Amino acid sequence: MVSRGQVRNLEADEDGTVRFSFSMDSEDPGSLVKDLRTVAGEVEGVTSVKVNVQLPQSAPPPAQGPEGPQPGSVPAPTPQPGLLPDVKRIIAVSSGKGGVGKSMVASNLAVALAQDGLRVGLLDADVYGPNIPLMFGETRTPTATGEEGSERIKPLEAHGVRLMSIGFMLDKDQPAIMRGPLISGILRQFLEQVAWGPLDYMVVDMPPGTGDAQISLVQTIDLDGAVMVTTPQSISTSDVRRGVRMFEKVNTRVLGIVENMSGYECPHCGEMAEIFGKGGGEALAKDMDLPFLGAVPLDPQVREAGDAGVPSVAGAPESPAGRALRGIAQLLREALEDADQG
Repeated sequence: MVSRGQVRNLEADEDGTVRFSFSMDSEDPGSLVKDLRTVAGEVEGVTSVKVNVQLPQSAPPPAQGPEGPQPGSVPAPTPQPGLLPDVKRIIAVSSGKGGVGKSMVASNLAVALAQDGLRVGLLDADVYGPNIPLMFGETRTPTATGEEGSERIKPLEAHGVRLMSIGFMLDKDQPAIMRGPLISGILRQFLEQVAWGPLDYMVVDMPPGTGDAQISLVQTIDLDGAVMVTTPQSISTSDVRRGVRMFEKVNTRVLGIVENMSGYECPHCGEMAEIFGKGGGEALAKDMDLPFLGAVPLDPQVREAGDAGVPSVAGAPESPAGRALRGIAQLLREALEDADQG
């Protein structure tokens, strides 16, 4: 890195604090900054390392016209067959906006499938908000496996699910400040350079919206389908509608809609309060002719399980949310198996 001119402005204080700037290339893996910090920290006398990361310049925007991107300005999806030959099914869990519980749903679906005796991996593609480490209670850093020269990243494992997230490679509270080319590179690394092993299901926790990560994923691998997560209110369902259209445009099947935060049952009187409205997800599914996979109620045990690093289907399986999430996982599995038979 030094000989290539990527490390500049190296300074060292008398108290052992080292500072330097690092110019990141678009092809560099997202874990490289942490590796550099580790190497510098192992030098005798160094007490702390501070890195100023300089990101590559973004590419020019695609040609635009009055109706948006013009034909040929956006690359067509070209998934690579055989990229994950030992993975039978790949499912993306996505949403139109943040804060709707997408990562919670992805985590619980993965654990529920693993509880059925299936081999499951969970890829955290939400680079800007990697929540999977917290939801699984994992703070370890992945290690390498394999012979020298052909090493691969060994995924962590918790609750029977193999896990990979950029959150495992960042310091606590360190933001992932990255542009599109770096996000694509990280996703590709997690697909190509992780020793996933044989899997029956790979669940991909997508970032919200219809941006770089979604496009990069469908251009790299063939998805068996996508699950869209929404809350009942219109501002969420309208964003999910755009997400559904995006997946349709890239020839990815939408397996169904999940409505989260569908209502709250008072533990004292039993009355159901529709805090975010009622039935928005089911109405959206009906309007778009998509399966409605189920509704997950607001449940304090979901928050408690997530904070404790134990997904609800494992930590509170008999809770209202735990039962709902397990039912959604079963419907999803049946939909995929019916498609295989069809």
